[in-house]
Amino acid sequence: MNTLLESTSLAMEDRMELEHQAKILIVDDNQGNLFSLEIVLANEHYQIVRATSGKEALRILLKEQDFSLLLIDVNMPIMDGFETTELIRQNEKLRHIPVIFLTAYFATPEHIFRGYQTGAVDYMLKPLVPEILRAKVAIFVDLHRKNKELSIQRKKLLHFNKSLKQYSDGLIQINQELEKFAYVVSHDMQEPLRTITSYIRLLEKNLGNKLDGESKEFMDFILNASQRMRSIIIGLLEYARIGTQDETFETVDCDVVIKDVLDNLEEVIQDSGARIEVEHMPVIQGNYTLFVQLFQNLIGNAIKFRREQAPVIRISCTSTDDQDLFSVKDNGIGIEKEYEHKIFEIFQRLHNPGEYVGVGLGLAICKKIVERHHGKIWMTSEPNNGTTFSFTIQKTTEPVPEKAELQE
Repeated sequence: MNTLLESTSLAMEDRMELEHQAKILIVDDNQGNLFSLEIVLANEHYQIVRATSGKEALRILLKEQDFSLLLIDVNMPIMDGFETTELIRQNEKLRHIPVIFLTAYFATPEHIFRGYQTGAVDYMLKPLVPEILRAKVAIFVDLHRKNKELSIQRKKLLHFNKSLKQYSDGLIQINQELEKFAYVVSHDMQEPLRTITSYIRLLEKNLGNKLDGESKEFMDFILNASQRMRSIIIGLLEYARIGTQDETFETVDCDVVIKDVLDNLEEVIQDSGARIEVEHMPVIQGNYTLFVQLFQNLIGNAIKFRREQAPVIRISCTSTDDQDLFSVKDNGIGIEKEYEHKIFEIFQRLHNPGEYVGVGLGLAICKKIVERHHGKIWMTSEPNNGTTFSFTIQKTTEPVPEKAELQE
């Protein structure tokens, strides 16, 4: 609400400022000259302000600085046009006002040079040509208006950036609270779930011989649902932990990461007959544990979603001056193009639970890990022709400020 009121107030002030007439200060000790200048500029819809001396001009300017132009006669008693302009240029709030000198006497190159040296934008000799004076005045008035528009746009941009930062900070806080909520809820749900599973197993053990076929089937449904719920809770805990615990960024050798991942997956690799081809991996700045989790999810998916033939998985990396581009390519079942973006959303599953094990959190976790390292992740795929997951890691990645560890 406050932001809306501020925006409305700014808009009204800006409109009034732009619609205000351009003001021109004319300075001359001769009333006739002042009158002549007013006549020349009369049809241009300017607001003309008079001053009959340099001292009066300074007094006017110190009260109000929003003048588009200053037309000042050089030859004035006590304080001439040069001296007046030098004093104006010494004032931080006044030095932006363009000055045009007007004179009938000081026409030597030395005088003209001094005029420009004091900061004048032009030096015009009398008698003045009205058309030329009007044209020059119009140029500087238009320039002043454009500068004012730029100033207004800059003010709006600053206000927009302030609002955007407030909105962004609010989203960050909400996300942190949601992640903490997910962690706490997931953690606290494990105990009652363990109780349910334990008592179901006790019932099955104690009543095993007394249960008919349908009752045993029901018990199996409950146990399977409990196991699936446990998998979901563990996945949620993993997802919520990313960015909430002490994740120190350090030098990470990705060759070592891949080796450790393949050791972790050794049993499923052997069971599936998978062939893993790994190119030389770079050394990056990141979190080792998160990178193990990232590659383990991607390689594990490539093995899980395979066709009848043995999986062939190729892991590669292309480096540039700015980033490392990693790819994990498989020859599996592939994914329809319409699901390219959905697969990174939490709990997104493209298959029935009975077809493939999982709860739809693996790729959401991968996305969160990559973004934690200031990178992007995407996939390209064709049904029955394999999938390639690619992600970038910026070489300029700086350590992310550590966050307080959640207490179990």
